[in-house]
Amino acid sequence: ARLVKASGFYTIKSFDDFRFDEVTLPESVTPSYLKDLCFMDSSTNLIMYGNVGTGKTHLSAALGMEACNRGIPVKFFRTSALVNRLAEAKRSGELSLFMEKLSKAELLIFDEWGYVPLERVGASYCLNWCQSAMRESYHTNTEFSRWVNIFYDEQMTCAISDNHNLPT
Repeated sequence: ARLVKASGFYTIKSFDDFRFDEVTLPESVTPSYLKDLCFMDSSTNLIMYGNVGTGKTHLSAALGMEACNRGIPVKFFRTSALVNRLAEAKRSGELSLFMEKLSKAELLIFDEWGYVPLERVGASYCLNWCQSAMRESYHTNTEFSRWVNIFYDEQMTCAISDNHNLPT
């Protein structure tokens, strides 16, 4: 319960009511691979891409809840809220403290990646944090080729996609 409260979930979801038959998974990814959190064992990042209403948030929250149930610290953020919080922490001189708290999470989940353009300073701190993080899960309805609209410049977009072996 402590880990769930600290995670930042804004909705509690489980695998019980998630329909894997309604999503397309890569050939190497099975429902049991996800449910068993095997991606964490191999430090594999997940990116969930699809239209609004396709279950990206539900699946991500279910993964996060499973991690919490196994004693794994999770941080779940709407990406724009995280970026704004990072920028505010920088302005208030609390960035190091905030980054230290974030670094305690073993699973980072970014929700609504690409829905709104990000504040530039906060986006650069988010990028730095992503580059230093071990495991992340992103979900977006924005094609990778359009991520430049999220980070405002090609250099930042290339940096995050190169760091995570994403197609650009």
